[in-house]
Parts: sequence; structure tokens; C-alpha cells
Amino acid sequence: AIVDLSDRGVVTVTGSDRLSWLHSMASQALSRLRPGTGTEALLLDASGRIEHAAHVIDDGETTWLVVEGDEAVPLTAWLDRMRFMLRVEVADRSAEVAVLGAMSIAALDAAAPAAAPAGVALDWVDPWAAPGPGGHQYAHDAGHPASDWHWIERIVPREALAEAAAAVAAGRVVVAGSLAAEALRIAAWRPRLATEVDEKTIPHELDWLRSAVDLGKGCYKGQETVAKVLNLGRPPRRLVLLHLDGSDTVLPAPGDEVVGEKVRPEPEPGEEPERRTVGRITSSAMHHELGPVALAVVKRQVPADLPLIVLSHGIEVAAAQVEIVPADAGA
Repeated sequence: AIVDLSDRGVVTVTGSDRLSWLHSMASQALSRLRPGTGTEALLLDASGRIEHAAHVIDDGETTWLVVEGDEAVPLTAWLDRMRFMLRVEVADRSAEVAVLGAMSIAALDAAAPAAAPAGVALDWVDPWAAPGPGGHQYAHDAGHPASDWHWIERIVPREALAEAAAAVAAGRVVVAGSLAAEALRIAAWRPRLATEVDEKTIPHELDWLRSAVDLGKGCYKGQETVAKVLNLGRPPRRLVLLHLDGSDTVLPAPGDEVVGEKVRPEPEPGEEPERRTVGRITSSAMHHELGPVALAVVKRQVPADLPLIVLSHGIEVAAAQVEIVPADAGA
């Protein structure tokens, strides 16, 4: 099936200095990015907190950045301010091109051909499926669901959306909703800027060093925090997958509180357990096999075996956590 992602933004950078310029600011090594190879990069503030995230593909003449829809304008403006005397030009191309998503090239080919203004098809293959050569993974390898995540984002001329719609109407390809894609993303433990990131998020908390950070490069804003937390500290919060009790047919919303019962060494007889907020839901969905699932960011010290409760719509939803960033993740 294909998914309409035409609400995403697309920013381009042209000019002979584009890759070295982006390399100097981003968490990812981009200076030698080969045409047609997809990667992703984060732009951090001085404290290492995530400000922007982009899916990156270069066609030999232009670097294409696929971003959240509301990120295209501010990212374009920010990049424009960083140009100085270099030979680069930045443009928001969201009105000209659109994005389609799928788990296979065959599905995308049945819908619409990829844009290829320089002769290189603009198909961004998500690198989340395996840790990057310069990355670091906190999650345990055993049972990591990313191996089932084969996500591709195809940049097409915006007028090609009508061609894709005609292909769906003619039965040449199946269309799926964004909620179906979200369910698969959550099950793959795949972080997303629009959902998992808040004003305090650093990459370590989401296990995003795995695919969006090259630890072999330095001299970019926020790099000191990235190195210090990795080599000397612990992520202050951690991403978990929650399997939710579906008996009340309640799907938590982003921002809903996650609470746990405070464990007392010697509770008094009849004493009610004390509850405390330990985190918040970032995204949730109904998975076709797993049922209701969610991603949540919780405090680092929350025990991995602690039963959790999500407070949503005035109902208590029981939740069992699966560690993504382990509670003992450290140097």
C-alpha cells in the first residue's frame, strides 16, 4: 500500500558547497553523501536538544530535506541565516513537490514515478532498519523490531498526486491511511520529530544516535552534549513501547500522563500505594497484530518491570512497558 504524505515539507539546498555546509551544522556526516543514498540528520541547540530533524537525500546537484509540514518554513529561514559567504541556496519546495510513503518500491512504482531532476530517483530509504556506521544503539539487538521496518519516502511532483489517486481508483495499488503507517512506526520503535520530541529532548533519550548521529564527526552545535552523555553520563529520560489494555477501547492521546506506583520497602497494612507521574505518551495507535500500542518518554530511573498506568479520558489504562532505551543505559 501507499500512504499520502503530502502534508510533509520539502526543503532543498543547491550550490557547490551544500554538502560540506550542511555537514558542518548537522549531527550526521554529510560531506561525502553519495547521490541516491538516504540518511537523516538532526540540528541541535547548544545544549544538545533537538531543534530540527530531516530525511536527507542528494541527487548530485541538489540536497533534498523531507521534514514535518510545519518545519519547512522555519527550517528554510534558519538555514538561510546560516549561509554567510558560501555558495549555497535554500528553498522551500513544498508547493512544487509532495511525498508518498510505502514499504516497497513496487507499491510506489504502481502509483507514480519518483522525481528525478538530475537523473537520480528521489527515493529516501529509511536508515532505521540497521544502525548507521557511525552511530550507537542503546536498545538490545535481540528482538529489535527495526528489521521489519522497510520504509521509503518518494518525492514526486505535486501534480503526480492525481496520477497516484487514479492508480488507486483503478486498483493498481492499495492506499492506506496515515494511522496505519503510524502503527507500524510505533511498533518499530522509530522516533519522529512531530511526536516524540519536546523542548528538552536529546537524541540519546529516543535511541536516535542509532541512525541520525555520526559519532566520528565533531564541531557542530550540541556535539559536546552528545559526546558527554554517551561517554560519561546517562540519558535523563528514556523511550519505551507500551502495550495497552484495550478492554475499555480507549486509545491514549499524546501528552497523557503515565503514572507508576511508588514502591515502599515496608508498607503499612492497608496503606494505599502512592502514585507518581513518571512520563507522558508521545504517540499511540491501533496495531493490526499488537492491538493498542504507544510510545512514551519516561524518567530514566523508572524500573523496567514496573507496571504502569496511563491516565486518558478519565480512565485508567493498564500498560506493560518494553524497554527501548534500557533503564541501565550508561557510558
